[in-house]
Parts: sequence; C-alpha cells; structure tokens
Amino acid sequence: MATNVPSSLLLAAMLLALCAATTNGHNITAILDSFPEYSIYNSYMTQTKVADEVNSRETVTCLVLPNAAMSALAAKQSLAAIKNALRILVLLDYYDPQKLHDIPQGTTLTTTLYQTTGNAPGNQGFVNITDVRGGRVAFGPASPGSKLASDYTKSVRQMPYNISVLEISSPIVFPGLLDAPSAADTNLTALLEKAGCRTFASLIASSGMLKNFQASMDKGLTLFAPNDEAFKADGVPDLNSLSSADLVTLLQYHAISSYNPKDTLKSANHPISTMATGSAGKFDLTVSAQGDDVTLHTGVDSSRVANTILDDTPVCILTVDSVLLPVELFGLPPAPAPAPSSLTPSPSPSDLAPAPSLNSSEAPSPIPLSPPAPPTSTPEGSPRAASDKANEKNSSGAAKLRSITMLTAVAAAALWAAMI
Repeated sequence: MATNVPSSLLLAAMLLALCAATTNGHNITAILDSFPEYSIYNSYMTQTKVADEVNSRETVTCLVLPNAAMSALAAKQSLAAIKNALRILVLLDYYDPQKLHDIPQGTTLTTTLYQTTGNAPGNQGFVNITDVRGGRVAFGPASPGSKLASDYTKSVRQMPYNISVLEISSPIVFPGLLDAPSAADTNLTALLEKAGCRTFASLIASSGMLKNFQASMDKGLTLFAPNDEAFKADGVPDLNSLSSADLVTLLQYHAISSYNPKDTLKSANHPISTMATGSAGKFDLTVSAQGDDVTLHTGVDSSRVANTILDDTPVCILTVDSVLLPVELFGLPPAPAPAPSSLTPSPSPSDLAPAPSLNSSEAPSPIPLSPPAPPTSTPEGSPRAASDKANEKNSSGAAKLRSITMLTAVAAAALWAAMI
C-alpha cells in the first residue's frame, strides 16, 4: 500500500545525496593552489602525475613539504626519483591532528602510494608514525633501525574522511628510494617483445619510428602498444598494403608526446592529440572510463587499455587489445543495415494485382441466363413422393437441432459472463 512521505524527509534525503556527491571527489592541486608556501611541491605533483593518483583515491592523507624542503629534495634528482619520494608521502588512510595523537600504543605502520607500485622491497612502502613524548609526532621509513627524522608541523586542510593535508618538516627517504633509473636508458624493443608486442616492436624498428620514440622519452612519451593477437583480429587491414608514409602515421597514432599514465587517462574529458596530429581535429583519440577500465576510441574502432608495461616518469608504455585505426586513414565504418520491420506485412501477390475497373464500358458483357425449367409435380403415393416427405421431415429436424444447439451456446455464454 502506498504511503505519503513527508516533504521534510524528502528534502533531507536530497541534501544527504548532495553531500555525498560533493565529498566523494577532491583535487589536491586545487587545494594547494591557495598555499604558495607549497608551490614547488604542488608543481612536482602535477609534473609527475602523482596528483592524478591522489585524486583517484577516495581516502588519502598527503604529507606536504614547504618550498625549502622540497627544493632540497628535488635538487639534481630525476623526475622518476622525485615521483618515488612524493608517492611515499601519500598515506592510504585518513589522518587528522586528533588521530595522530590518538594512535593506539603510540605507534603504527601505514601503507603508502609507493607500496602500490610493486617496486617497494619488503615493507619499505610503509611509513612509521609515532606519537613521541611531549606532543611530538614523528614520521620515518618502516624498515627496522630507520630514524624518525620528519616531524608533523601543522594541519593544512581536511575534508573528513576524504582527504587530509598535513605539513611535515622533511622528506621520508630510505636507501634506494631515489635510485630510479632513467627511462631514456630503457631498451624499448626488448621491453615490448617481453610484453607480447613483438609485431609492434618490429614495425617501429623497420619504419624508423624507434629513434623518434626514444628521442621523446626524455621529455615525455606515452605509447599504446597493440599485442600480437590484435594484428590477427578480423577487420585489421593488411599493413603491407600501406605506403611507408601511412604506416609511419599509423604508428605515430599510437603515441602521445607527453606522460599520461592510466590514472591520468581516466580523467581525460577532451580529445587527446597524438604524435600524428597535425591540425585540430585530425588523428585525435577520445577516452572513456568506467571504474578501473579505460577505453580508447578512434571513430573506426575502440580498444581497451590492458596492462602497464612501464610507468616511469616521464614515460608510460601501455598495452591495448586492438590496433588503433584512425578515421583519416581508414574511413568511417559502414553503417549497419536497417532492421526489417515486423509491423508491416509483405504484400501478397493478390494485393499487388490491379483492382478491376468500375468503368462499365470495359467490363465484360454478362452471359444471358437460361429460362427456368417448368415446375414438375410428383404423383401422390409414388415412391418419390414418399422420399420427398422423408427428406422434408429430416431437414426440419436438423433445423430444430441447430436452433437448440445455438440457444444452448448463447445461454452458456451468458452464464459465463455473469459469473465473471
């Protein structure tokens, strides 16, 4: 049974839904824009794309460094090393000042964004938080014997229990954290072959694009590498029929001249220019995301981003399930044939025949009817007369039986209607 819901309850439900929608998202760079004392930290968060990883998390605590401490950390370090240092300052839990001082037993280990990369040996992707005597809270690496060399300084901003931003005095560093190799030293073809992209590796080597891609690795490169099965799929054109120029364009279409890891692609809400893009609207890609799935759209086909081969700022190499076919080279796909309508029956041959004309001049003349035969009489008492009487009696009985049957059917129908 339907019930009336008070308007006050409906208004409260709407306000709760609105609050939930507004608190589920955050933007760390937008938060730090209001604090110039963290401008260097904020700049590196953007350059390394760690900001995109933070924004994709529902619950997180960012330990920020003031400009002087951040400058000392970044001096003479590669972006890959700085990225590691920033990732370990991102705690995957919510800590505000009260929680820092209420840690059970006064100490805890908490996981960080660096731990999720799979590059942290042992428990080095964790951070030790300890409430020291005198109200001091210190941070340090989780490995035994490590010093708690960084202190909590002050609270910057909280959005309970979504994001907390806390200032600390110095970076959290352990041996090997900043020893990230340069992406420019990576053997690109060997990396692709190991990931099951031998065909793609062979194409970029034979076409001369390998040198172009390697030259871009210092400044920024994102590569979408189709796996070997993608080149065998139905609908993939014969690449041997392409001219050398078109093949180079196709390979350029699989690369972006900037660093765009998967978390960054998730938030792309505009067409992305590829290395093949020469003018606005040409050789672009569009991106759609659902949960953790990212799909690239070319206008001809779509391809899911499958795996990350390399994510080493400023280089990211991703595998894709399909060869990316640009509209500019392969045209739009054919429009699907319209489905036959089930509501309009096909005309029968008799429906297609022309209707007879009503013009009397064209109608055939009627055939003259023969005059009726004169009536004949059967003598009374003859065998035929007796037969005629029997037939008449039988016809009368049959007619009466049909009448009774019809009346019975009508009565039954009336009774059924009354019951319903």
